[in-house]
Amino acid sequence: MKEVDNSNLSKEWVKAAFYDLENIRYILKAEHLTHIVALHSQQAIEKLFKALIIQDSNTIPKVHDLIKLYKLVKKKIVIEDDTLLEDLNELYLDSRYPSDMGLLPYGKPSLEDAKEFYEFAQGIFDDVCEVLEIEKELFYE
Repeated sequence: MKEVDNSNLSKEWVKAAFYDLENIRYILKAEHLTHIVALHSQQAIEKLFKALIIQDSNTIPKVHDLIKLYKLVKKKIVIEDDTLLEDLNELYLDSRYPSDMGLLPYGKPSLEDAKEFYEFAQGIFDDVCEVLEIEKELFYE
């Protein structure tokens, strides 16, 4: 059986999350794309949680629910206020239906919401890189 290099696989998941964050950087000021910022924020966090999971396991759960994934990694990374995690989770789960795509309970995310989602995802990215001992600068090459 071929051995899997979990640290390299974790790094690939982090790299994929980095690309989501890069997409956000390009569109962050576009008010009509705030729901896309929310989607990429959710996707980045999902990939970061899976990077932590794959570090210790050869299987990645086929789950998109951030709350469920966080329960699997919360011994490695701490999120003080999980309200944003819950918001992003709901946005993603609802985004499969065009009528509700990317809506918060009060409507489309504002620019402030989008910025907060991005900063939240970026903070998790920074934390995961630290836990996995990944140099973030490698992704900018």
